[in-house]
Order: sequence, then C-alpha cells, then structure tokens
Amino acid sequence: MDRRTFLMNSAAAGISAAAWPGLAGAATGRLPIRKCVEYSMLPEGLSHVERFRLAKSCGYEAVEVGTVEDTKVAEAIKKASDDAGIPIHSVMNMAHWEFPLSSPKPEVVARSLKGMETSLGNAKLWGARTVLLVPAVVTPEVSYQQAWERSQREIRKLIPLAEKNKVIIGIEEVWNKFLLSPLEMAHYIDEFKSPWIRAYFDVGNVVLYGYPQDWIRTLGPRIVKLHIKDFTFRHNKQIDKTVADWVNLRDGDINWKAIHDALAEVHYKGDATVELPGGDAAYLKDVNSRFEAILQGA
Repeated sequence: MDRRTFLMNSAAAGISAAAWPGLAGAATGRLPIRKCVEYSMLPEGLSHVERFRLAKSCGYEAVEVGTVEDTKVAEAIKKASDDAGIPIHSVMNMAHWEFPLSSPKPEVVARSLKGMETSLGNAKLWGARTVLLVPAVVTPEVSYQQAWERSQREIRKLIPLAEKNKVIIGIEEVWNKFLLSPLEMAHYIDEFKSPWIRAYFDVGNVVLYGYPQDWIRTLGPRIVKLHIKDFTFRHNKQIDKTVADWVNLRDGDINWKAIHDALAEVHYKGDATVELPGGDAAYLKDVNSRFEAILQGA
C-alpha cells in the first residue's frame, strides 16, 4: 500500500492523518504513555480491591482485566476499581484460543462470538476503551486464507455492538501463525474500513520473526494499545530451534531504545500494559521502574 492509498483508507476509517510519521516532528524524551498492568500479575490471594490498590501503590495508572462471565463478579471488579481509584482501560478477551473465529465448526464460532459479546459488555460496564481479540488461528485444518476470510466475516458481525458500546476491538498479533508481517496486519485492519477495528500491538510477540520498531512504523495510527514484555533467546539443541524465555523488562534481547524512537515517530499517545508473570509488591515496583526507564528512552 502506498502512502496516498493509506491516507485515503485512514480517512475512511476515522484514523487521523496527522498521526502518521513524517507529517509532523517526532516527540522526544519521555513518551506520553500511561503505564498499565495485567490484572493476572497481581497476587491472587488478595481481594479485588486489594489487588487494584496494590497496582496503584506500585505506580501503575490503569489495569487490563480478562473476560468475566459472572455478572456479580464483573460488578464487584468495577466497584473495586472505583474504590481503589485506578481505572480498567482494556479487556483481554478469553474465548479466542479455545474457540477461534476461524474454526470451520459453527458451534465453536458461536462460542467465540458469545465470548466477545461478553467482553464488550465487560468493557462497557468497566469503562474500558478496548477489547483485545486474537482474530484467528492457522492450523493444519485451517488454511491462512480461510483464517483471514472467516475471521473477518465474524468480526464484522461484532462492529455494530462495538460501536454501540463505544469500545474498540484491538486485533493482536500472537504466535498463531497468522498476520506474520506488519504489512499483512495493516492490510487486514484496513479492509474493515471501520474506526472500531484497530491494532493491539504486542511488542514482544513479533521478535521471533521481525522487529517491533518496523511494525510500529508500519502500523502507525492503527495502533490503539500496546503490550509490553521481554524475552531472551537461546538455541534449543534438542529441537534445533530458537526459543524465547520470559524475562523481566530490559533483561532480554529486545531493543527498547529503537522501540521508544519508533513510538515517538508515530506520535503514539495511549496505554501500554506490561504482560509478565506476576509477583509481590517489590517485584511489581521493580517492573514499574523498568517500565518507566523504557518510556524515558533510557
């Protein structure tokens, strides 16, 4: 897609052309990004309100919560968020792996759509702006083209509800053998021609087959949210493959300065959620300080 075509499509989708790199000077210094944390990283032994208070005391400004089917539990989480004074900014949809939209089985797709409807309802209740969606899974039985066509068909059914709830569906790239390049992901999103379908870009998920800074510059204003994680890579002799091990932020092989500069160039202003294994208060504060260093460009 050339620059002119992108800007025309962006206008149709409600994406601001002013956010595209090169149309204005890139920001410098600390990125205007809100530090968020996964609810699953907070100790499970605490009550809902205690978990939210801990997140706030450790320096986080918002929380991302997974789908909650029980209405009473969802309402309790909303109250805990309000009482602790820290918002829920996004919902991580939970039905897309076991029940992918790309499945050839109608009952599986129906379950997946139901999960997204629940997630969109959670987002409305909690005041969250986005729902994260893994759109499809390529398998020996589901081809790349089938995954593309089936998932787009089903996601289009969700757009009216997303618009009604004023919640953006954020498409995330994961290790699902799908959307394997930034050009593909940009094209996939643009085909919806809807401001309610954007990119939920995970910095760590592309490092096995690409460079996050390249993806950021290509996706540009399509990005609505970020996931932040870190990996270190090693060669596993038993399987003769490179594997990734989770590590704390800035302890891995990701080039954070390059990512900082790319985010500045595309003028990303929004939320970034750290997605790592959980831990106690000391650990969460340490992660937060490393997170801050990344945003500072250190």
